[in-house]
Amino acid sequence: MARKLFGTDGIRGRSNTEPMTAVTALTAAVATGRYFTSADKRRHVVVIGKDTRLSGYMLEPALVAGFSSVGMDVVTVGPLPTPAIAMLTRSLRADLGVMISASHNPFDDNGIKLFGPDGFKLSDEVEGRIEAMIEEGPNSGLAEPERLGRVQRLEDARGRYIEFVKASFPRGLRLDGLKIAIDCANGAAYKVAPTVLWELGATVISVGVNPDGYNINRNCGAVHPEHLQTQVVTHRAHIGIALDGDADRLIVVDEKGEVIDGDQILALIAGSWAREGKLKGCGVVATLMSNFGLERHLKRINLDLVRTKVGDRYVVEHMRSNGHNLGGEQSGHVVMTDYATTGDGLVAALQVLAVLKQTNRKASEILRVFEPAPQVLKNVRFAGQVKPLDTDAVKKTISSVEERLGSRGRLVVRKSGTEPLIRVMAQGEDAGEVKAAVDEVVAAVERAAAG
Repeated sequence: MARKLFGTDGIRGRSNTEPMTAVTALTAAVATGRYFTSADKRRHVVVIGKDTRLSGYMLEPALVAGFSSVGMDVVTVGPLPTPAIAMLTRSLRADLGVMISASHNPFDDNGIKLFGPDGFKLSDEVEGRIEAMIEEGPNSGLAEPERLGRVQRLEDARGRYIEFVKASFPRGLRLDGLKIAIDCANGAAYKVAPTVLWELGATVISVGVNPDGYNINRNCGAVHPEHLQTQVVTHRAHIGIALDGDADRLIVVDEKGEVIDGDQILALIAGSWAREGKLKGCGVVATLMSNFGLERHLKRINLDLVRTKVGDRYVVEHMRSNGHNLGGEQSGHVVMTDYATTGDGLVAALQVLAVLKQTNRKASEILRVFEPAPQVLKNVRFAGQVKPLDTDAVKKTISSVEERLGSRGRLVVRKSGTEPLIRVMAQGEDAGEVKAAVDEVVAAVERAAAG
């Protein structure tokens, strides 16, 4: 079934504007609750977490009201990373997990991510069925008064997640002697991330740990690592860790202040796991956006790179279907199904830190695993009702550029599933040719967006 509300990462939009209103959140909770309670008459449980956005205080009670109105018991946990909600859904044997977050987006956006009882994001098919039920409105299928759900706060949720993350770090290894700067993006990991590193023995320099409801992802975190780069150099840290607003993605800064993206992180972990015999599926699952350099590097060490559509949900689906345990995106989503069911920035960071400790080398030496091929990515913002990619002029430009690049490169033009953006990416052998290709397509999209 076609999905209208759900994008590549749940429902997302500008806060207090459709679909991110309290009314729609309540209606979505009623529909989702009905879907998950329809199989039997037992008590059903939903876990709800959030990041630090101001609008979370509006959306959380709306969701609680919706789920309890159809008879689901609700467990709230407050601000915690997205992967923590996936983990707690499984740990509590809940039927559903809900994360209120717009991930790396600015504070005035928000979103609703849904996880099934296995901790994995819901499939397109299930989301389509829920959308059909949303259209029936918020008053359909309400429970009798004696069947209303109860609401309870899980007070030790933070501690549970901290122990879960630490369990992914090699036994017998500690971070003593390492000075680590960590930027939590004023988001969901602002308490748990520094605590994990401190408990493992590191000297911790905390950045982006003072959320005020407005400053999540603002000039900080994985999307804006510039401040972290400065802090690493100023404090002479061995490494910097940058998370995004819901801590499901990771960007690393080496001791020189240079940024390391998700492709290099995947290459590092893949090599380490392959040597230890831990890598499954003979390779890594990534997306069309991943750099040619990653593919070449993996081939040199006899590993495969499998590419999927853009979006961590598609990476995970392929991993589950084909027996892989490592996958991710250049943007910093790293999925390790031996430990987690979705991208987990903290768990990924600990894998990097384990290699750093075990090799006793500098971050700049271990994290520059391959030489990236020339690659350019630009975003074009457009009005919500405009469809630039449907215009003949843009289609003609894309076709012409693809023909010119030929086998020397790749062009990927797509609408973001989480923001009103057109993303234009090209990579190839010649830096000038790649830049020209992106500039030409961007210009065509901008003209179409302007009308």
